[in-house]
Amino acid sequence: MQIYEGKSVFGGIAMGKICVYKKNEKQVKRQKIEDEEAEVTRYQEAREKAMQQLQGLYDKALLEVGEANAAIFEVHQMMLEDDDYNESVENIIRTEHVNAEYAVATTGDNFSEMFAAMDDDYMRARAADVKDISERVLGILSGVSDADLASDEPVIIVADDLAPSETVQMDKSKVLSFVTVHGSLNSHTAILARTMSIPALVGTNLAADETVDGKFAVVDGAAGKIYVEPDEATMELLEKKQQEFLEQKELLETLKGKENVTLDGKQMLLYANIGNSKDLATVIQNDAGGIGLFRSEFIYLERDHYPTEEEQFLIYKQVAQTLAGKRVIIRTLDIGADKQCDYFEMEKEENPAMGCRAIRICLTRPEIFKTQLRALFRASAFGKIAIMYPMIVSVEEVRKIKAIVAEVKAELDAQGIEYGEVEQGIMIETPAAVMISDLLAEEVDFFSIGTNDLTQYTLAIDRQNTKLDEFYDPHHPAVLRMIRMVVENAHKKGIWVGICGDLGADLELTQEFLKMGVDELSVSPGRILPLRKIIRETNVGQL
Repeated sequence: MQIYEGKSVFGGIAMGKICVYKKNEKQVKRQKIEDEEAEVTRYQEAREKAMQQLQGLYDKALLEVGEANAAIFEVHQMMLEDDDYNESVENIIRTEHVNAEYAVATTGDNFSEMFAAMDDDYMRARAADVKDISERVLGILSGVSDADLASDEPVIIVADDLAPSETVQMDKSKVLSFVTVHGSLNSHTAILARTMSIPALVGTNLAADETVDGKFAVVDGAAGKIYVEPDEATMELLEKKQQEFLEQKELLETLKGKENVTLDGKQMLLYANIGNSKDLATVIQNDAGGIGLFRSEFIYLERDHYPTEEEQFLIYKQVAQTLAGKRVIIRTLDIGADKQCDYFEMEKEENPAMGCRAIRICLTRPEIFKTQLRALFRASAFGKIAIMYPMIVSVEEVRKIKAIVAEVKAELDAQGIEYGEVEQGIMIETPAAVMISDLLAEEVDFFSIGTNDLTQYTLAIDRQNTKLDEFYDPHHPAVLRMIRMVVENAHKKGIWVGICGDLGADLELTQEFLKMGVDELSVSPGRILPLRKIIRETNVGQL
């Protein structure tokens, strides 16, 4: 028996044979050519075919994993349309009189190195995307198709790494689990695995070769381990754990329709985080009480132009109508840092996580902000919409927002356009907001604590830098004290407070949040029922 450890992407137990997934090697040779224009045409035709393949992948991903996760294939299409990339390929063909394969491989390597050397985390992540699109074009040019699963039965996929396109193309009925040697918890493949609810590990210290191919193995997603050819005693323990996991899953299903109330009568709201209207089915399926975080930035990130008021209105209206009177909290535009939108033409920043992002963009570009606010207020006539403003650090910012909101409402009144009563809240995600939360509570209807950024800014640790994982502690006493302070200040002023960051789904902290008096937790839809179970089994008075 061999035991290998990795980072857990998604829990659960998977048992079956290992299938080592190998990319088809695309050998690229430099060849002199006589007709440069014919070779450029050959490249352009291959590029066009790659665009069609990516559109097919987008459509497939849209059905299987939702719009937000499918967006990576739109990004890949945009990269293939990039003038700099295409001009580089064609220039190499024409000036060096070489074959298209060599020009594509060289351009892919050059652009990948360029992205990898950038300071910005988001841009560094694009290095893998450039490699992915270059590999796709090379495969078409050389006539080598992508690798596929060489198995007729469900297997545990072991790979050096997996590109998003490779993950989506796999027949999901044949995939028990993903295990990769490289990759990060924030990679697109990890996100897809979580969305598909498949046990998965990344950063695993095993060799993805013939030494494990075909062997029986067990992946323990929760513990972050893969057991290759487990012995009898280990197998018995893992089978018992799998049975407990399945029983737990069935038990959670019985909690649908039940209240989120502790044994001593304390109620907690359980809401869902979503990226777009395509996620509404999972919200309803998991019995969420409402939406605690609608990430409206995806409406902007999925387009190559500023979304119009009407485009936004129709999306917000659909969400409000579908939730049928349940609270829908929509966060205003939150781009910047690792979420970049080319058509915003943002200046490059040395430290984008602390730069012009979120509410700072809205307040410095009020025309964009007002368009979104008009759409939100119009949609509020069709359901219970609340608006949440991100990255607030001062009372002055809130008052500027209120002034712009007043202008929007006056315009709607003048036009005779109806709108509903709209709660307005702010995200608490900086130490500054925590320290003045007593003052901020006088200005708004609710708080929602964004624990991901709050932890990052409190500990001065880039949460996307995997090299700092051992230092990144979301349970740090300073973070928990800040949450408690915010809750106390909110309640003193008579407003409610929720948590919409990753800590809200941390089952180890649920009882702690109940003790603090947190009113609402907003999490990914699949975490609603596990949280409900803990809440219903807890007596807060005895903690």
